[in-house]
Amino acid sequence: MRDRIEIKHESEAEPIFPEIGSRARLERRRTPRDGEDQSRAAIHKQIGGIPNKVLHERTGAPLKIVFIARLHTSSQEKAVGACRRLAEALSTRGHRLLILECHPHSVKQDEPPGPGQIVFYESVKELKERFAHAIRSADFVMICSNVSEGATIGDWATQIAQGITAFYDLNTPVTLAKLNRGESEHLSPSLITRYNLYLSFTGGPLLELIKKYYRSPLVRSLYGSVDTSVFYPEAARLKWDLGYGGYITEDRLPGVDELLLEPARHWPGGHFAVAGHRDSASSDWPCNVKRVHNLATSNERAFYNAQRFTLNVTGADMIEAGFSPGLQIFEAAACGTPIISDYWEDLLAFFTPDEEILFARSAEEMLDYLRDIGDKERFRIGDNARNRVLKEHSTEQRVLELESYVMEAIARA
Repeated sequence: MRDRIEIKHESEAEPIFPEIGSRARLERRRTPRDGEDQSRAAIHKQIGGIPNKVLHERTGAPLKIVFIARLHTSSQEKAVGACRRLAEALSTRGHRLLILECHPHSVKQDEPPGPGQIVFYESVKELKERFAHAIRSADFVMICSNVSEGATIGDWATQIAQGITAFYDLNTPVTLAKLNRGESEHLSPSLITRYNLYLSFTGGPLLELIKKYYRSPLVRSLYGSVDTSVFYPEAARLKWDLGYGGYITEDRLPGVDELLLEPARHWPGGHFAVAGHRDSASSDWPCNVKRVHNLATSNERAFYNAQRFTLNVTGADMIEAGFSPGLQIFEAAACGTPIISDYWEDLLAFFTPDEEILFARSAEEMLDYLRDIGDKERFRIGDNARNRVLKEHSTEQRVLELESYVMEAIARA
């Protein structure tokens, strides 16, 4: 069981940001002091790690960090979960983290708290009155794109902050489309030039657009990540030859129909499963397809481990975003379950075809995979994909990337 990071709400919180060193000390990076190193086993126990996980030691002084974000939500938003894990990892690595979140009276106060030190505010006015000192004294201030009145908050924070400021865009294509229409409440063209760092959940050509057209000083991708202490291989009875877990929207339904329902119709002896966060309008479901409604997050690992193969279907939102794979594909890969996907060129940047992922363009090709690939080949592909995720898309790796981007921004500033 993972040791939980202590949460302190405003009523019991210690003074925000106890003195941990000046900015000058931050730039004079140091090696850990005697006694700071922990054994790998101890670190695994602290963060709920799994065997063979490589955890890098922090080489610089701890940062004073402020996140202004929305980390509490009743919906199953994967991006919000990724932000929570990022915050948890930063705290685990010794950084002093303060999370500020808008929490009006109309929302119940008994929701489970997020990681790190979290304090709620009710309005932008209260945020400015109570937390100006925290913003000024922070080494790094990051504002997420899901924050209400984000442009107003960003304008204020970039004016008073003495450290590095960043905007973390959780849906870059939507943000840029709104900017183009002059509708965004999260950002403005002039604000982009004032943020030291623009972080994007989406990679690819959009980053160059933000750099050149909007004149951002520094743009970097910061994809979502998978918690490898939650998603991992486990001994389980295989229930299904092929499963799909994800949103079943109108644009994804043709892919689900062609690559899962149609193979099920032609292979009555096969076993299939669909766990969708939304129901579909289709009623033509074969009897050998198990339908799982409202798959709980706590059951997702078991669902992936019960499949011989898992299906990935690319939605229009992913195609439009480009270089923005759904987090479900990382989670399935972390479980060692081999992935068969409809063809999406941008996935080639994340997984190698035939080595770490398979692409199916028709029901016939899918049936060939399901019937002809033996366990040895299946395990090889699944293990390769898992190793790729552990190396490049774990939460621990993502927080290392964030630290490097902050240090890069400091050097530029």
